[in-house]
Amino acid sequence: MPTSPPKVSLSEDAALLVCPAPFKGSLTAVQAAEAMADGARDALPNGRVVLLPLSDGGEGLVQVLGSTLDASLMSAKVQGPLPGQRVDAVWALTPDRKTAVIEMASAAGLPLVPAAKRDPGLTTTRGVGELILAALDEGVSRIILGLGGSATNDGGAGMASALGYRFLDAGGSPLPDGGSALSHLDRIDTSGRDPRIDRTVFVAACDVTNPLTGPEGAAMVYGAQKGGTGNSLGALDKAMAHLALVAKHECGVDVMNIPGAGAAGGMGGGVIAFLHGTLSKGIEVVLDALHFDDRLQETDLVLTGEGRLDDQTRRGKVIVGVLSRTSPRGIPVIAIAGTSSFEGRNQNVFPGLTEIVTLVRKGISVERAMKEASILLRERAREVLRMHLCS
Repeated sequence: MPTSPPKVSLSEDAALLVCPAPFKGSLTAVQAAEAMADGARDALPNGRVVLLPLSDGGEGLVQVLGSTLDASLMSAKVQGPLPGQRVDAVWALTPDRKTAVIEMASAAGLPLVPAAKRDPGLTTTRGVGELILAALDEGVSRIILGLGGSATNDGGAGMASALGYRFLDAGGSPLPDGGSALSHLDRIDTSGRDPRIDRTVFVAACDVTNPLTGPEGAAMVYGAQKGGTGNSLGALDKAMAHLALVAKHECGVDVMNIPGAGAAGGMGGGVIAFLHGTLSKGIEVVLDALHFDDRLQETDLVLTGEGRLDDQTRRGKVIVGVLSRTSPRGIPVIAIAGTSSFEGRNQNVFPGLTEIVTLVRKGISVERAMKEASILLRERAREVLRMHLCS
């Protein structure tokens, strides 16, 4: 990567690529892109402005890929994370009907469970498997699965159950859904697994590297925010280790020490063991699906952004992914954020980033910025681009 960011000097007919992430709590990625694009057109009425809203593979994945790829939004009523719960979940089907985009959280997300009922030992990913079935019924050959935001910690066993796997105790009886029950797992019957799994490519968007178990594993790191407490998390961690041991014997895949296997309550490991899928950084999955590199060929400037830039941003979020593609090409990038921990020192923390602009500044509070995000994004985009116009 260049040691200093590319300079910006724009002509009135410059070509801009506008590709923000969601501004959480304020705007979706699509809404943010529209606001920034309006500001760009204000500053460059003769310019070419292309919108390409992005997602890091979590929130908004279906909307982002669905809208940009002109995909059809499909609806299915599936098992929710709680026993007996049914939810309406939306997924996307590309125009060629070959690729499906599914957000795990739409069927097993934490917001679907009232705070008083949260228990990662009981919640299930069965609904995710039902969404996969719906996609397979449409004849797709590739499924992009966004991991994250889950209320579950069942290692993907619920998902696999919906696809024909049977998780049996020592007496041969099927186990109930939920991660805790897996402590009684004796064997996994794979004879009824849907054969279409073997004809389908599964790519999971995964932004964490946590292992399945241990101090940095799914239960111990993320279980508390899903409702787990004290000893129950230790027991759940042991149940995940037991699942991995049995899955290694029955499915021939050892997921115990694979980075990312602990993502989304062990769903990362489940994707590998039960779907023979791969885990990839979410932003890389999205950029590849949108043919991002091709879109850079005639671009003079990239305008990106998200709600907050901080240390977490540097761990593979949208802006880092964008810079990994633009920096080798010397394309300048300006980021507009709600707030930033790095103003004035972006060169050190984001190599290749030309400038950081924030919505929050003197006279504008965080609360106001969130409430008026669309208006302020348009204003900031207009201001910063006018500053870089050739005289």
